[in-house]
Amino acid sequence: MEVMQVLHMNKGAGETSYATNSTVQSNIISTAKPLTEEAILDIFNHVLPESVGIADLGCSSGPNTLLVVSEILDVIYAKWQQLGRPCSPEFRVYLNDLIGNDFNNVFGSLPAFYNKLKEEKGSEFGPCFISGVPGSFYGRVFPSKSLHFVHSSSSLHWLSQVPSGLESKDGRGSWNKGKIYISKTSPDCVLEAYSSQFQKDWSVFLKSRAEEIVGGGRMVLSFMGRRSTDPRSKESYYQWELLARALMSIVSEGLIEEKKVDSFNAPYYAPSPEEVKFGIYTEGSFILDRLEMFEIDWDGGDGDGDNYDAPPTSSTLSNGARVAKTIRAVVESMLESHFGGDAMDGLFQRYGEMVGNHLAKTRAKYINLVISLVRKV
Repeated sequence: MEVMQVLHMNKGAGETSYATNSTVQSNIISTAKPLTEEAILDIFNHVLPESVGIADLGCSSGPNTLLVVSEILDVIYAKWQQLGRPCSPEFRVYLNDLIGNDFNNVFGSLPAFYNKLKEEKGSEFGPCFISGVPGSFYGRVFPSKSLHFVHSSSSLHWLSQVPSGLESKDGRGSWNKGKIYISKTSPDCVLEAYSSQFQKDWSVFLKSRAEEIVGGGRMVLSFMGRRSTDPRSKESYYQWELLARALMSIVSEGLIEEKKVDSFNAPYYAPSPEEVKFGIYTEGSFILDRLEMFEIDWDGGDGDGDNYDAPPTSSTLSNGARVAKTIRAVVESMLESHFGGDAMDGLFQRYGEMVGNHLAKTRAKYINLVISLVRKV
């Protein structure tokens, strides 16, 4: 689908870049860190390979990319020291994302990263070979049985494509008119289309990784989800609801056409734990070791947000602007390709104001799922 061909985080290091606006994602990585460490240590309680294959799926660019790699290498190196091994294994680290990802930014930061590894760990560490692997993780990306540990954060809520079946066959247009994702008023056919697409993608993802990970290897995956079994629960869609309202406010002023909004649907899905478990058990290649849920503030936890009954203030509105920048850094590429670049500044200004007003009434939180999986031997 066209929307997936243009999906990438905003490049560079400017004001609206992902590198500058990825605090929420950094907090998610930090919160999931204990499960990541536990999974890695479990691998090497059973096997001590001379060459360790590691993959980060949906690596993006900016400070979070090599932060994840650094933390994984630290855990493995500490384990080798604990075991009294004279030197660490060699590391094969694969950074995967879609072809539009800013890999040049990542590659440009590698010399400094390698120097830091050498300074902190000395000549007995490594060697470490880091490479970029562009392509969708909804399919094979790596050679068979080449990986021991796979990590992915803030990526698997993105579908491989916009679900089919969102356009009515009776000529009346979109079943999701005026919306860009599931909403409180979405008909059952919209929910079914999104849920079906998620299960298809989830199955392909698991089957592909099963071919690439050695028996006993591990995955730790974190992504947006929901507590409720109902996809219409506010916790899973409201950030998209406000963005749709911001788009419709531009429509009302004649800046974009309403049919443009009706024809746009986000390739996104926040699954429930039950849906995740169903896919794992149905595909059958992995054992579910852990599944946890935690909350992350929309604004990354930097705002005070304690006085929910107070009227909107400059503080809450600035929090709204911060959330808008975070969302813009992630979704602007596909919105711009559909609605045009001229609409983006005005759209996200309105979105920030709407989010600010919402945050003045409640501390909005994302629900994040973290799962730890073991490849069956």
